[in-house]
Amino acid sequence: MMYDIFAKIALGKIEEAIKNGEFDNLPGKGKPVNLDYLDLIPPEMRPAYTVLRNSGCLPEEVDLLKEIASLKQELKSDSLGEEKKKALIKKLRELELKYNLAIERTKGTKRFR
Repeated sequence: MMYDIFAKIALGKIEEAIKNGEFDNLPGKGKPVNLDYLDLIPPEMRPAYTVLRNSGCLPEEVDLLKEIASLKQELKSDSLGEEKKKALIKKLRELELKYNLAIERTKGTKRFR
């Protein structure tokens, strides 16, 4: 019941903002929404991450995912020397470990009702 009241209030505020043109000049307007970053985030944490991302407050795990994706892309290059490739693979493994530890730490602090 309380949820319904808040949902109606929120919907009313959103409709009012649309009428006032408050959403007309948002960044990325008219562009497809990229949700690829959500693939590696546990489903129960996706709404919170999306809110944090939209507010410019990215958690450590998201920054790590960006770095991991960047390294993977760099590793696809044919112009890498063998030593550079080994160094990138080592860095990638370190970041993946750091990411997995951060996710486990987050799971450990999860509260149950």
